[in-house]
Amino acid sequence: MAKARTLDKRRSSIKNIRKITRTMELIANARFKKAMDRATSATAYTQRITQLVRDLCQSGLDVQHPLLENRPEPQRAVLLLLTANRGMCGGYNSSVLRTAIEQHAHLSKAIPELVTEVSGKRGIAALRYRKIPAARTYTHFEDSPAYVDVEVLANRYLDEFVAGKIDRLDVVYTKFINSARQEAVVETLLPLASLEGISDADDEPAIESPYEFLPSAESILAEVVPTSFRVKLFKCFLDAAVSEHIARMVAMKAATENADEMIRQLSMTYNRARQTQITGEIMEIIGGVEALQS
Repeated sequence: MAKARTLDKRRSSIKNIRKITRTMELIANARFKKAMDRATSATAYTQRITQLVRDLCQSGLDVQHPLLENRPEPQRAVLLLLTANRGMCGGYNSSVLRTAIEQHAHLSKAIPELVTEVSGKRGIAALRYRKIPAARTYTHFEDSPAYVDVEVLANRYLDEFVAGKIDRLDVVYTKFINSARQEAVVETLLPLASLEGISDADDEPAIESPYEFLPSAESILAEVVPTSFRVKLFKCFLDAAVSEHIARMVAMKAATENADEMIRQLSMTYNRARQTQITGEIMEIIGGVEALQS
């Protein structure tokens, strides 16, 4: 009876774990839909404002802005790593950390001064374990980042870049491509000329500007270029958030299915053990009756 009781306790324990994983799967699924709507909406806006900056650079006008300044030999760079505050999301954090460590090693060799900043408790703990110092850490972005919070971070980067305190900003995050595909990537957000689409504008012949600028192209550029950077950084946070929800949803779904299989196997083993014990008890009773009758 002891073996059957042990199996039953283990089965009950797995049933309780299954309730937790199933609940987390449903929560991640609900949050994923909201996060995907935000990321999808931001994608169209980010692409359009990036195209606007590209058109301005390609218009043939003498437009200049500090954020578009190429710095071929950067002396000080910032590496920003976006991870999750919580675990139980499969390989989401590990893939980002793997990419970040490779980029950190690469930049450390090429740039004299490299500053690392981390968002997310998992990334903070991982870098501390690997003895990689983090100049700044952030844990308040959670899995639903607000634009006002990201804007504060973006404005600091803008001020430091314009003042010459940093020459380059790299962001390591999980890029949301679609609901079935997300990948850890490194994007250089500063200078803005390094962004895809904007950098290509320098290689293309100038065309007649399709815009009329009032009061001037410089004044409009002064507003559009910083906004483009803020939106791009915000898009990185949104992509990281929706990718985290997808990873957790998939991981919890797999855990729930594994729990179902374990419960099924334990139920079969429990039934066999219980049947064996009952058969043994019946045989003992029959043996006792025969002993009394003899």
